[in-house]
Amino acid sequence: MSAISDAVLTQILNQLQSLQVSQQILQAKLDSLGGNSAPSPPQSPPRHAIPIPGRSQADSPTPPSSFTTASALSAMAAPSHDADKPISDKEREKILYPGRVLLTTYPDQSGIKPYPLVWGAADPVVRGPVIPSRLPSSIKQRNALGAHSGSYSIYRALAIAMGTLSPTHKPDYSKTEPAISVPPQPAWSDPTKIVSFDPWGHLITEVFKKEIEELGLDVRPSIAVTKAHMKLSEIDETARKGELTVDGKILVKSQPMHNADGSVSTADPGVEIVVSKAAVEPVWYLPGVAERFGISESLLRRALFEDTGGMYPELITRPDIKVFLPPIGGLTVYIFGPPAYLSDESKELTVRVHDECNGSDVFGSDICTCKPYLIYAIEECVRTAQRGGVGLVVYFRKEGRALGEVTKYLVYNLRKRGGDSADRYFKSTELIAGVKDMRFQALMPDVLHWLGITKIDNMVSMSDMKYNAIVQSGISILKRYDIPDHLLPPDSRVEIDAKIAAGYFTSGKQITQADLVKTVGRTWEETEH
Repeated sequence: MSAISDAVLTQILNQLQSLQVSQQILQAKLDSLGGNSAPSPPQSPPRHAIPIPGRSQADSPTPPSSFTTASALSAMAAPSHDADKPISDKEREKILYPGRVLLTTYPDQSGIKPYPLVWGAADPVVRGPVIPSRLPSSIKQRNALGAHSGSYSIYRALAIAMGTLSPTHKPDYSKTEPAISVPPQPAWSDPTKIVSFDPWGHLITEVFKKEIEELGLDVRPSIAVTKAHMKLSEIDETARKGELTVDGKILVKSQPMHNADGSVSTADPGVEIVVSKAAVEPVWYLPGVAERFGISESLLRRALFEDTGGMYPELITRPDIKVFLPPIGGLTVYIFGPPAYLSDESKELTVRVHDECNGSDVFGSDICTCKPYLIYAIEECVRTAQRGGVGLVVYFRKEGRALGEVTKYLVYNLRKRGGDSADRYFKSTELIAGVKDMRFQALMPDVLHWLGITKIDNMVSMSDMKYNAIVQSGISILKRYDIPDHLLPPDSRVEIDAKIAAGYFTSGKQITQADLVKTVGRTWEETEH
């Protein structure tokens, strides 16, 4: 019996060895098809992996054949040999993804060697580029999880599946460099100050030119900086009333409009604000994000994996990769006046940090104070710039207190059907969402540190959460603004009174719990005419 068992075990061992040899031969063929072997990056310092229970480093599989070659992927862009026979979905899938599905990877897989990335290094060469790409030229040296473009990465996947975008398309970044200078600041080299985006994200074609052009790595910008004119009807009206002055530098006269017949209109065209602006995508340094929220990195990874439907298994299997590009919205920076003044403490600085509210900001809903507060802040930024300082508005994509617009509208329904009083304002949200706010302002100050801000003269915000996050990050705030009463929309008193009672800043009267019961919003019936 023992001899039979030994014979069976020997046979199994021989088969396993044969399979291993075959896989090594296949891998070698794939590597040769892909051209030169991946470039060897400079040596990186040793990293400590987060242990994965029940898995040793010795039992990870070798890289599967889904490390596809550039030639196979680019075949999608080539014309069909038979023009009358369109390529089928199955054929397209085989061309795009010729190997088996690669669900995850492990740190000790053969051929995998992440390009060194030292978060917080002052020298960009030492810091290294962020590489989440799964293209053949970069997949073995990926040092980041997720994908560029945040939530829009899904649309890129759709474009590739539909055949409208080649997965191997190489962007041409010539003439896309920043329109204004956003130079390195001391906070860029402090790994604790900026953890929610890549401070070098707008300079990749300059500082990572070697990696892009010589090594062929797929390195992409995560920040774009440009200049623009801002046109708002509310600012037109403020200028017409003489409350803002057209100086030809910060505030300029708009070009004349045209009538329907093509003739030049004699109507007042209004004004425009000259601004600099930057779009910033999220790039999370997981150890820093975890520290900012006061939790362990392993807990953060597990929560991100479990509560996104298991979208990113490498959050668990690749503890050696410390950077994650989450599929969420980013932020936009608007600068009024000379950008260099932002880091100059001798210059007056007015700031508003604004969280997205599409219903109010874009479509003018009067149930909240978001749009009037934003317009008021923009006016204050213009005035500050015109008197020799600089203004800044940062617009975060955190719709509905980061609960989303569907949840927000459900809360609106509950409020209007349940008696819209200020004492039940936050409770209404908690009944539906389980929490009253998920914006978690701990990451918000990063953009201020990126711009070199160390002092804010005028903070146009009543939020205690934003104030505390900024001050605790090391930036001083000298003055806070609340929104003037005459700017409050008719139905927004419920929101603002509830927030003041919960701790929002006010220079006026304090709101008690007894006062909240008396503050009641408009009912639907009152608006049905």
